[in-house]
Amino acid sequence: ASSAQLSDPREPPPQPLPPASGMANRGPAYGLSREVQQKIEKQYDADLEQILIQWITTQCRKDVGRPQPGRENFQNWLKDGTVLCELINGLYPEGQAPVKKIQASTMAFKQMEQISQFLQAAERYGINTTDIFQTVDLWEGKNMACVQRTLMNLGGLAVARDDGLFSGDPNWFPKKSKENPRYFSDNQLQE
Repeated sequence: ASSAQLSDPREPPPQPLPPASGMANRGPAYGLSREVQQKIEKQYDADLEQILIQWITTQCRKDVGRPQPGRENFQNWLKDGTVLCELINGLYPEGQAPVKKIQASTMAFKQMEQISQFLQAAERYGINTTDIFQTVDLWEGKNMACVQRTLMNLGGLAVARDDGLFSGDPNWFPKKSKENPRYFSDNQLQE
């Protein structure tokens, strides 16, 4: 039997399957995953969010807008990476910005690439690798508290550098401890 005999000309042709859902469209978490996600979400600090928004809008050389209060709004504001890249560029002198091309995009991979550029620049700025959030923490909104911690560390480091490039109130960030070496002579050690 040929394929022409199997299909009925009166039937409409088969329709293509709908596109597979993206990474950000995960279903709800259950069991242990749900408990872990709830603990992570409890770490998010709404007051800290307001401090970070204040600093970011002050530090950026360009107008980056201002989100409405709330974890989801904060995530959406930062999600495409443009605000973060403007922030890190604002911590460098004019002409020495680490992120050369900042472009708003609706394409997921471009947004993630831009977030990744910010993370690499933050590491070069001096943030420890262990203190840097993962791209999915922000892009999927899985761990916004970690995003807040990275930004707090970045702000604290910018204040501690004291290079005249920090904009805002230094009291928004905890003071970084500085090394204070003590040297003793052999006589002092024997006393």
